[in-house]
Amino acid sequence: MDSLLLEDEAPAIDVASLWQSYLANKTVEARNQLAEYYLPLVKLVAGRLAISLPAHVDRDDLLSSGFFGLLDAIERYDIERKNKFETYAGIRIRGAMLDYLRAKDWLPVAIRQRIRRYEQAMFDLENKLGRPATDEELATELEVTVKELQALESQLSAATVIPLDDYLRADSPLTGEPGPSDRLEKAETKELLMTAIERLPEKEKKVVALYYYEEMTLKEISLVLSLSEARISQLHTKAIFRMRGYLARMKASLV
Repeated sequence: MDSLLLEDEAPAIDVASLWQSYLANKTVEARNQLAEYYLPLVKLVAGRLAISLPAHVDRDDLLSSGFFGLLDAIERYDIERKNKFETYAGIRIRGAMLDYLRAKDWLPVAIRQRIRRYEQAMFDLENKLGRPATDEELATELEVTVKELQALESQLSAATVIPLDDYLRADSPLTGEPGPSDRLEKAETKELLMTAIERLPEKEKKVVALYYYEEMTLKEISLVLSLSEARISQLHTKAIFRMRGYLARMKASLV
């Protein structure tokens, strides 16, 4: 996230001088000016999260939680660590938004039940096949049509925001210094994750790469792959459940 602010959105201020002023005096006025300058970053992170959020999640509340994450990032930022602020703040903002979603318990019971059934079917089928299941195979396992399966995947997309984030952000820089065991665990998780990505069908692999590594929005990915936004969301959901299943199987085999 090196160039997150759009020129037509960012206030015309000397941000370097503003940082110097804030770090020297820590005034509320300077902090608020920095928050105003970096506000587009909050909107960008919220927009990327929207790939999996249901309509009933209040966007204003999500933005508010992200704004407090931004303020926290400004107050905690250590310029001596040489980390780019946008990268550090992006992690803090996203974390604040995810904390808000966790606290809200925003998934209805009916959706949670469908998630468990879908996830178990995916796990059992791919464990038996030893490869990614096709839409037709998964639909048969769930005793639904392919069209009904795709509709179900659209409903379940909300379940992919938090769980996979914990895997994909395992190697993100945090405020504390990780110990040797932490670094080893993160390296192992990253290696497992890369293997899980490589096992995905081609279209799902592209969606994961564009979303998590190129940091594209749902709309941008749909234009690149010439598919509807709804279909991109379905592919994203399927990819996440496949990867979670693979990681669960691998971790179980190590116990």
